Amino acid sequence: MKIKCDVCKTEYTLGQNTKGHVRCAVCGNVWNCDCTPRKNVLLMFFASICALLAATIFAVAVIVTSRNASPNKKPLVAKITEITSQVDDSGTKQLVVDGVITNRSKDVYGLPDLIVVLHDAKGDPIAKQRFMPPATLIDSGQTIGFTHTLSGAVDGIKKVTIELEDSKGNVRK
Repeated sequence: MKIKCDVCKTEYTLGQNTKGHVRCAVCGNVWNCDCTPRKNVLLMFFASICALLAATIFAVAVIVTSRNASPNKKPLVAKITEITSQVDDSGTKQLVVDGVITNRSKDVYGLPDLIVVLHDAKGDPIAKQRFMPPATLIDSGQTIGFTHTLSGAVDGIKKVTIELEDSKGNVRK
């Protein structure tokens, strides 16, 4: 344990259980020293247990929150299952997009509008077409199929994707 002389500020190192009078070798000042251990072992043990418990609770909270946040962050997922082409009565080639919407959450959700996006060879969007889903609500764990025939012929299509629009008009991919 370290102590200091009150008069000249000289530092000394003493054993843990030193008791009695101490004389400074520099200035001769005498003072009473009771060098008992500062830290209580039982208190340190209790503090360690509390810290371990707090860390465990924090880790469990992070794990539970991340598991619960994943499905709710993106509860509805739209996926294209098939793209076919057909020719209408006027001889115009049209694309027919079939797909499914799945509710991955434990809640009932209202279905947003769907947006079919047509991309060129570089991946840039050429055209977008919004359409209404086949139902207004989707139950927990339910999958609903959809079919949409794209109006108008678009040349140079290399990729077709589907997006969901939320209630605020934002697109969710």
